[in-house]
This record gives sequence, structure tokens and C-alpha cells, in this order.
Amino acid sequence: MVGDQIATIEGPVKNRILPAQGASPVFESSFEGAGHIVDVGVQGLATYTSVMNIDGTLYGECPNQGLLMAADGVATFRANGVGKFTDTGGSSFRGAVYFQTSAPSLSDLNGKCFVYHWEVDAEGAAKWDIWHWE
Repeated sequence: MVGDQIATIEGPVKNRILPAQGASPVFESSFEGAGHIVDVGVQGLATYTSVMNIDGTLYGECPNQGLLMAADGVATFRANGVGKFTDTGGSSFRGAVYFQTSAPSLSDLNGKCFVYHWEVDAEGAAKWDIWHWE
């Protein structure tokens, strides 16, 4: 069951094309933004890759290449999800994310599963909304 929303983080995304996996295009996206998670102000950085499936949908992963920086420390994260390109030229993903931290202000993130919406518009502006999955 999806619980309370715990985060919104926003910022720009930059994309580049990687070598294809067979006939499947691969995209790398780098994100840098700011927002709040568990009522703590954070700066976020992440790099994730997405592979286009044969039906045009996307599978994306951030394999422990994500970082949130708070005043008292950092949290790393890994995430995966499924998505699609939007009619307006952006992309939209849904997935799960897991955090690890020793920062006291972010310690409630440890050992829990969270679900997210990741929306990117045609200009590369991204919004990451996260909920606790109970």
C-alpha cells in the first residue's frame, strides 16, 4: 500500500545516447536538482540508464549512482522503473527506490522501500515525487 508522500525533488536532466544493446537504443540521463525528503532540504545528483524495449516502453536503472546531500550527511540510492516517452516530448517513469544513509536527518530512509513518479518535460525539467510503500 502506498503511504505518505515523503519527497519532491526538481531540476534539469541532460541526456546522451549510449551504444545500443542489440537493436535496443540505450539512453544515459544525468540529473542535478534540489528539494525536500522527509522534511529535510537536499541537493540531489544521479545518473541512470534507460533501455528502449521492443514495444517502445523504457526500462530504467540507477544502480547505486544516486546521491542526496543534506546538511548533516549524504544518502545514496538505487532505483529502477518502467516508463515511456510522452506525446509532448518528455518522459514519464514509475518505479521503486531504496536509500542508504548514516546522516541522522535522513535515517528514516534506511531499510524501507519507496515508490516514485519521475516526470521530465520536453525541455529537460524533471520532477521526482516519492512515497513510502508500506
